Amino acid sequence: MALNLAVWGNDLHSGKKSYPIIMQRRRWFVISGLLMALSIGLLFGRGINPGIDFRGGSQFDVSGVSNPDIQIAKDAVATVDPLAAPVPTVLTGLDGSKTIQVQLESLDDATAAKVGTALATAYGVDPLTAVSTSIVGPSWGHDVSSKALKALIIFLVLVTAVMAVYFRAWRMAVAALIALFHDLLFTVGVYAGIGFVVTPATVIGFLTILGFSLYDTVVVFDKVRENTAEFASQKRYTYAELANLAVNQTLVRSINTSVVALLPVVSILFIGRFFGAGTLKDISLALFVGLAVGTYSSIFVATPFVVALRGAEPAVKKHTQEVLALRAAQGIDPSTPTPVVTISPGEHRGIQAQPRSKRRS
Repeated sequence: MALNLAVWGNDLHSGKKSYPIIMQRRRWFVISGLLMALSIGLLFGRGINPGIDFRGGSQFDVSGVSNPDIQIAKDAVATVDPLAAPVPTVLTGLDGSKTIQVQLESLDDATAAKVGTALATAYGVDPLTAVSTSIVGPSWGHDVSSKALKALIIFLVLVTAVMAVYFRAWRMAVAALIALFHDLLFTVGVYAGIGFVVTPATVIGFLTILGFSLYDTVVVFDKVRENTAEFASQKRYTYAELANLAVNQTLVRSINTSVVALLPVVSILFIGRFFGAGTLKDISLALFVGLAVGTYSSIFVATPFVVALRGAEPAVKKHTQEVLALRAAQGIDPSTPTPVVTISPGEHRGIQAQPRSKRRS
């Protein structure tokens, strides 16, 4: 099995085997467009579920309970305020102890004290030592929200500047931003659709997945730049085919990196789900969704978008027409979506080689 994967990877890198990812870019654009439309619909339809750190509210943690039934918490809150809508959660410590976490809308001090006492009585614990209360005001929630948005904007501005300077090509910077926006919107759409609570830890997870997506995109773009640096000096491949070769050459690496990154995230998600570690769960949910969609976007969105932008350039158009005309003159189907001559092991860049008919002369 490992040998087959190695052979597959070598074949992709040499050009012996190739998948027409760039040539089928309209398909990926349609798929991504539908996913983005669905995400936007969920975002504006159902909306996200912000935690109390963003919207403000009251949180009660009842530790050391013997019966972790959340209905007990709901009934206890109802004795104080029948109209309240508590959101109870069971948290499990590493030692097996159970804690009931109850979130409510903002309460005044007197009402919060009554709710804490009611919860302690219902679960049979000491209200002074087993019940902790946290109250977050609306101004704090607004401040947290504005800082989170500011952090995202600063991140995107820095990414644009770095990408434009590093690659010396604004089209790659734009494509990278499109991929980042794609990943962020899809992840937020998943949160809106499933109803996951968005907390500051979730925002940290969002920024983390954007960094991972950018890293994977830069790796692919590096190979694209290497393969296409002198595309106009040869008539063997079109610009799109050289970019497609770059995607294929980095395909195995992208998959391996994603799998390695997802394994610990799945472990964290498992711990957060079954042991009730709220912060771990919030971060891991964002990471799990974001890492998966980030891998997809670096392969099927970012580079195809670069090719779509560069394909409109007169120089690229002219070169493509010349390559296709040469193939037609040689009796080769010009619409062949992959290079018609495979690359030898020493020609990984794929841009210096000339047609074989010339090399034999």
